[in-house]
Amino acid sequence: METSSRVLGLEHPSTLTSMANLASTYWNPGRWKEAEKLFVQVMETSSRVLGLEHPSTLSSMANLASTFWNQGRWKEAEQLFVQVTETSSRVQGLEHLFTLSSMANLAFTFWNLDLKNEAIELMSEVVEHRQKKIGSDHPATIQSLHILHEWQDKVKKKGPGRKPPRVRFPHSRVRFLLRRDKLPHRP
Repeated sequence: METSSRVLGLEHPSTLTSMANLASTYWNPGRWKEAEKLFVQVMETSSRVLGLEHPSTLSSMANLASTFWNQGRWKEAEQLFVQVTETSSRVQGLEHLFTLSSMANLAFTFWNLDLKNEAIELMSEVVEHRQKKIGSDHPATIQSLHILHEWQDKVKKKGPGRKPPRVRFPHSRVRFLLRRDKLPHRP
């Protein structure tokens, strides 16, 4: 990364990719603060150089949002996931795999913010669009449907005065949701 930034400059796409890769290296074992610092730098530079609608910028925003998510910083994650989902939906389309992953991430964030109905509604949309785009037998569709049914059951079983437990997945779960084709920055 140092060589890339020195030779090509901090704003060069290869330098940004190197920075995102290093951030992912910190992200994978849970070194959130170090990952966050680099993801913020990548996101800010990508936004300025490539524009807010560029796939690499959206990817860097999603990576930062997932970093917030893994730290339990739900509101910060929500703000970025909303922005990523809205922009991706407008630019790449509602059934684009990146958009669907962003929607699923936002649904998980809603769940953790205790916005259960919103989470269920959004995950229902994810399931519907994944069924159309990649089919009912695809692992991502099956997993989304499983989560949707799990959430629906928890809301039904919730008795008065009882709050369903927060849904927490290891960071590998979020990484699975963020996987996408043709985008260079992924944790």
